[in-house]
Amino acid sequence: MAQKKIGEKFRVEPGTRVRLDDHDPAWTGGRNAKQQDEKLLARNLDRLSAAQELLWSTRKYALLIVLQGMDTAGKDGLISHVMRGLNPQACHAFPFKQPSSEELDHDFLWRYQRYLPARGSIGIFNRSYYEEVLVVRVHPEWLERQRLARPVRGKDLWEERYRTSIISKST
Repeated sequence: MAQKKIGEKFRVEPGTRVRLDDHDPAWTGGRNAKQQDEKLLARNLDRLSAAQELLWSTRKYALLIVLQGMDTAGKDGLISHVMRGLNPQACHAFPFKQPSSEELDHDFLWRYQRYLPARGSIGIFNRSYYEEVLVVRVHPEWLERQRLARPVRGKDLWEERYRTSIISKST
């Protein structure tokens, strides 16, 4: 399958809903042979390396890759296997585990914002602030550790976090 079609297959347009039932978890892109996959990976690693060099040399933009998934979903394997073709001086991965005491003393976005990549660099977030609007919503008892200034109640907190996340992404 052509690369453009693959991108179209997995692109989610803003404002649309994603239904996991609409996606086949066994999809292979029409490839079956491991040798074929390794050849494609090698070619793409070369392309990725060239793109990184261009990103670094122009220093106009930065790239942030956010990997969101449950434990054992393969995020670490993806980073080590696919990103091995990148220059480690301009590519940094940050795993976000349980927040530290210092991180809990700040706004929920603080620990992520300080690791945003500089122009010319690539940053990889192994998990993201989306957990602060998804996982914490499912486990509201985790909010107690966050030392929030006002009583935490329902919809207002989540609306504020969604709004803050959107504003932060656009700046």
